[in-house]
Amino acid sequence: MLENYLPILIFMIVGLLFGTAFIVIGFVLGPRKPDAEKLSAYECGFEAFEDARMKFDVRYYLVAILFIIFDLEIAFLFPWAVALREIGMFGFMAMMLFLGLLVIGFIYEWKKGALQWE
Repeated sequence: MLENYLPILIFMIVGLLFGTAFIVIGFVLGPRKPDAEKLSAYECGFEAFEDARMKFDVRYYLVAILFIIFDLEIAFLFPWAVALREIGMFGFMAMMLFLGLLVIGFIYEWKKGALQWE
């Protein structure tokens, strides 16, 4: 049984050796000419004017949740619709439960005002 995994082990060892060798060669032979411009923080072409650890508005997270809700719904609806005859009533009820949970999330988003743009 070990002979089946030996080519995979050899492939992984050779890959790790090549990857490590190229990184080491880059550090050894790479130019090191630091200056103030290279060592400065870069943010969109101009100097940073605020702290990077600023708080975000909760609407960013609500929009992310909204995207996940609709993305998951579409991703699961297509395979479910194709296989609906084979999965029967159990599959139908499971999808209705799933869609119900998504609707609860959607209502939560609506109540929080994530759908209203200013």
